Amino acid sequence: MFKNAYIPYGGYYTTPFCKWMGSLANVNSIELGAATSKRWFAARDIDPTLIDYLYLGVSVGQKSIFYGAPWAAAMMGAGQAPGQNITQACATATTAVFNAALAVDSGSFDTTYCLLADRPSNGPHTIWPNPNGPGGEVIAENWNMDNIAADPATGKDMLTTAENVAREHGFSREQADELTLRRYEQYAEALANERAFQKRYMFPVEVAVSRKETKLVEADEGVVATSAEGLAKLRSVQSDGIHTYGAQTHPADANAGILVTTRERAQAMSSDPQMAVQVVAYGHARTKPAHMPMAPAESVKRALARADLRLDQIKTIKNHTPFIANDLHLSKALGLDAHTFNNYGTSLVYGHPQAPTLARLLIEAIEETALKGGGYALVTGCAAGDSAAALILKVG
Repeated sequence: MFKNAYIPYGGYYTTPFCKWMGSLANVNSIELGAATSKRWFAARDIDPTLIDYLYLGVSVGQKSIFYGAPWAAAMMGAGQAPGQNITQACATATTAVFNAALAVDSGSFDTTYCLLADRPSNGPHTIWPNPNGPGGEVIAENWNMDNIAADPATGKDMLTTAENVAREHGFSREQADELTLRRYEQYAEALANERAFQKRYMFPVEVAVSRKETKLVEADEGVVATSAEGLAKLRSVQSDGIHTYGAQTHPADANAGILVTTRERAQAMSSDPQMAVQVVAYGHARTKPAHMPMAPAESVKRALARADLRLDQIKTIKNHTPFIANDLHLSKALGLDAHTFNNYGTSLVYGHPQAPTLARLLIEAIEETALKGGGYALVTGCAAGDSAAALILKVG
């Protein structure tokens, strides 16, 4: 449990999530993330030279990732800050915040910054020499597509892990479609009143169209209109499965930033000095092979135990939903009403850029809890390798 690790209220942003091969498909995600952070610092009147250390979360490699965090720090105006890269697929953001909180809580640093930036679009293709292969044939990997298609530890693709959990727990196609529709209804609430909820935290991303022209992307791209009738018409991707293309997420591109610092500095940087956001506890877990959606429930239990809290003390819950089975299982395993968490939507709806995914869920959880008058917020989500991470925050 942490005692002196805080996120300034308003000391974070996420860009809109843009559909795969959309507006952000041709921009280096590290360069774009650093440029967006630099604009955000200026908009918030925060001096980036206050940053002591940078945690750069990237799961899909980009050109010059060898220099990673120090390079990003230089581009965003925090040139003196060293840093490190953190790669844990969808759990990258919670793990980056965990590492930042550890560093601040121990007194190693006063102010850290987590920059989460990923671009599954146009993902890299890596080749390695293989002199012993037939004709010197190289070994090749598509960073995004190949790893979605198979966990090297099990040989199973990610959708199969979700269907394994659905079969084991008896989840039906009807349950899947019904809860999927609920998630789209919750997202619609974030769009109400001209996107009032999203505008609490979402920062536009500026992207070049040509050498002389740029455009500002201010809202999510790629969210598909969904209805009960539309979902019912879709075929399951696997013949014996419950998941259609409507009941699973889609790849997206985005970046996000989160400051983690001491209580005193958080108060000074906060957009509302009366609203404290404390990092309380972290839990990590790994479930049995090829059952990825079961991991978040165990990570939640570990985080709650470390915080000495009960689930009924948590006011806001957000769960990464690459497949609707993730939410069905979390609901069953923890005794939750699945309709009451993931308010304002989840990655099922607005997409999945990996490193920024849980950053957005965390930020939305802070804002939702603030609207509720404060309390504890819980954010969890699975990651590659049948693992998951959970983070508990105290807001207010």
